[in-house]
Amino acid sequence: MSSAYGFIEISGVVAAVDVLDIMCKAADVSLATWERKLGGRLVTLVVEGSVEAVKTAVQAGVDSFNVRKPAVYGVLPNPHPEIRRIVAISASRFKGRGEEVSGSKMLGQDPPDFNIKEQMSTDEESTIRRKK
Repeated sequence: MSSAYGFIEISGVVAAVDVLDIMCKAADVSLATWERKLGGRLVTLVVEGSVEAVKTAVQAGVDSFNVRKPAVYGVLPNPHPEIRRIVAISASRFKGRGEEVSGSKMLGQDPPDFNIKEQMSTDEESTIRRKK
């Protein structure tokens, strides 16, 4: 029995939780990880299981009428080891065992507020230093 990953990217955290519930009830799959982008306005769910179970789960999630239409979805049967590594890194952040990967943030956290005044003063100082 081969393993597979199923991906669904959907708008909104509540819609993502609803789709995940539908997918897990439709077939024997489990949540591998999830990523939240744009402050939760775009959520990517990654489920894992057998190829047939993942196909069934993703199709059930896509076909659900009480949820928004997914932005994109797909199934990767027998994923490449590099894909498995990427999902494992995301899952480690999801489960709280954060592995630093090129400045990535913890899963589910929004980036810190960008303070334009502070940034401008830093830029102005560096410009003044260069002119001297």
